[in-house]
Amino acid sequence: MRTLTGLQPSGKLHLGNYFASIKQMVEAQNGGEEMFMFIANYHAMTSVGDGVKLKNATYEAASAFLALGIDSAKSTFWVQSDVKEVLELYWILSGYTPMGLLERAHAYKDKVAKGFESKHDLFSYPVLMAADILLYSSNVVPVGKDQIQHVEIARDIALKFNNAHGEILTLPEARVDEFVATVPGTDGAKMSKSYGNTIDIFADAKTLKKQIGKIVTDSTALEEPKEWKNCNIFTIAKLFLNNDEQKALAARYEKGGEGYGHFKAYLNDVIWEYFKEAREKFEYYNANHDILDEILDAGADKARKEAVKLMDKVRNATGIYR
Repeated sequence: MRTLTGLQPSGKLHLGNYFASIKQMVEAQNGGEEMFMFIANYHAMTSVGDGVKLKNATYEAASAFLALGIDSAKSTFWVQSDVKEVLELYWILSGYTPMGLLERAHAYKDKVAKGFESKHDLFSYPVLMAADILLYSSNVVPVGKDQIQHVEIARDIALKFNNAHGEILTLPEARVDEFVATVPGTDGAKMSKSYGNTIDIFADAKTLKKQIGKIVTDSTALEEPKEWKNCNIFTIAKLFLNNDEQKALAARYEKGGEGYGHFKAYLNDVIWEYFKEAREKFEYYNANHDILDEILDAGADKARKEAVKLMDKVRNATGIYR
């Protein structure tokens, strides 16, 4: 079974990225699954127009993935743009993608509603994502609930292509971890860079404290018992805690005598300690781009070999013979 995922280098990695995707990938990798993981820098161009910023963000993302447990010896790990076949497949698949399919895409409508400029790259984003998935004959794609539709679109496109040319493209399945499918941000909505509600994994101590301080709470007085079930602080904290630790934290809420500031301070300590080792590795890789380049080049070579196998079949089926 081959599992694939990609994350954009369009900003600092946050808790949503980690718990909804990266953590699953590391666990699957260490469990013996065949893992393909890439940095989606073409996708990032829909929101990042500064070339220098995108280049630096790509290195930062590579450093972060390695620091958080991606092992280039166990997984195929590369930068999306290093395998140009993805753009060729993107164009070919566009000919099998009904406009209505893209017009129903939630991500596009949501972003336009939030003020993003309506552009072709944003509109055709699901086709490029389909190319990412199908190029490597991926069986499983770990996603949050809001991304399930993109995997379904990839399946629909693959079915149309296969109906025309035979069973060439593998139909992928979405994998959702129900417990952490959607990680809440500081405002209670889905954690997203686009919404400005993130808690960043590799933030310095001052920034982390500031971000956690923005978590929205109610106005219950310090001495009063507090509702933990719908508290944003508790919902984020439980991602890091085992059952006993969750029960202990819930008991503190119910007892009263502590304000939300105490619980924010507790969450700050939990996050800082959890990512301590990863922060050290991140700083090392991000300061040694030559080492990163070697790792990424090797990963791109492995990914390209798989991409060429598929594209030979696609070109033969579609008549692209030169």
